[in-house]
Amino acid sequence: MMDHAFLQDYLPILIFLMIAGGMAVLAVLASWLVGRQNPDPEKISSYECGFEPFAETQGKFDVRFYLVAILFIIFDLEIAFLFPWAVSLGYTGAFGFWSMVVFLGILTVGFIYEWKKGALEWE
Repeated sequence: MMDHAFLQDYLPILIFLMIAGGMAVLAVLASWLVGRQNPDPEKISSYECGFEPFAETQGKFDVRFYLVAILFIIFDLEIAFLFPWAVSLGYTGAFGFWSMVVFLGILTVGFIYEWKKGALEWE
């Protein structure tokens, strides 16, 4: 059997989500109704620094862009986890320390992979 007191604790959250969703739908509908829906060809044309586009928009990207994105994720994750870990290091003890050493080791392997693939060298 469900505890009704437990469910009543979450009632304000449900009401908040319903009001927020309703306001979002109202804002989108209001902007659609009030805004003009007749874009001219100049407005919907592609724009590239004032010139006509040079090439197809569906062209292939160099793999180095993806490698740089992986590099960013590596360092972003490292910073995002290092600050809370450093603050709580006294509470986590040896297990927390060695868990972070394993995590940093995995990130180091990713960094070495990036380095070997040449993602850090642009021509």
